[in-house]
Amino acid sequence: MSGVYISYPFCSRKCTYCNFYSGVFTAELERDYQQALFEEVARWNWSWIPETLYLGGGSPSRMPIEFLARLLEKIPGRPWKEATIEVVPGEVTPEKARSWRQLGLNRASLGAQSFVQRELRATGRLHDALMIARDFQWLREAGFERVNIDLIAGLPYQTLESWRVSLDWIRRLQPDHVSVYMLEIDEKSRLGREILQGGTRYHAQAVPSEDMVVTLYELAAGELENLGIHQYEISNFARRGFESLHNLKYWRLEHYVGFGADAHSYDGTWRWRNAETPVEYVNRYRQGLPFDVERVLADPVSERLFLGLRLREGVCLSAEERERFNEAIEQLVASGLLELEGARLRLTSRGLLLSNEVFQAFV
Repeated sequence: MSGVYISYPFCSRKCTYCNFYSGVFTAELERDYQQALFEEVARWNWSWIPETLYLGGGSPSRMPIEFLARLLEKIPGRPWKEATIEVVPGEVTPEKARSWRQLGLNRASLGAQSFVQRELRATGRLHDALMIARDFQWLREAGFERVNIDLIAGLPYQTLESWRVSLDWIRRLQPDHVSVYMLEIDEKSRLGREILQGGTRYHAQAVPSEDMVVTLYELAAGELENLGIHQYEISNFARRGFESLHNLKYWRLEHYVGFGADAHSYDGTWRWRNAETPVEYVNRYRQGLPFDVERVLADPVSERLFLGLRLREGVCLSAEERERFNEAIEQLVASGLLELEGARLRLTSRGLLLSNEVFQAFV
């Protein structure tokens, strides 16, 4: 199953925890980006028909409907088996939702992150729980068969009690898919840099401990399982049959092409990525340069393990894989991070929490 990813890295406001190359830019840059993005898609030589489409960001929900319609006209395969748009709460209207649906989009990912106002305000989010619920309902009424809700474990001021508030909203809304991410602390976000430097800006002093974040994640996994929303990947939970078809292709080494700033592509032989920032992306377009800035040969054996192991089902080892990584596999099984059942290799519950350590063994 082949797919398309479209990057729209423009936001109304930059969240403190965000470590993507997205943010608030000038209206002029956004217009120029739209032109460059349209041309990149229009020039693509389609040797296959995509079955899934994913509009990510940033905030693709702020994309003008007229531009989105023109852009999607250039992508074959409609009606796509799955076509997702990431949505920022507060940017939905009934009219917008209906327009998205009429253009062939059938799945929405609602970036709630939390339903607790103190946590939302501390990270720069402008919505509240009632806005999330309202937007969720509008998407359903517009005909979106699949709606995901994002949550983040580890936001400033988050406690067990406040986390249960967010999980209770999941119980009330009954989405068919939930993503639960543990807060990433690195130099790419303002909050992450502040924490690493021992500062107090962006409410860094109020971020829960690593142990608490693990507790929140495990509580969410248990509560979602009780709701019939099963974990199928490290950060993703769904009712049976509602798993994200587009995201599954990343972990199963299926082909996809990415358009826009910092978009990645894979054709089974090569991996390549576009210029990271919107400014660099637009400048390359103006100069007549290729949009991609790096192209490397894929390593399917290694990649199948460190990507496939993200899935709860794990991977079924080939003889080549077992021979190449036998020592690492035995060490990780002995340490309780992996379990091997016949040829089936998968992460243990402990391995889910230390997955980056596991994946390093196969990179």
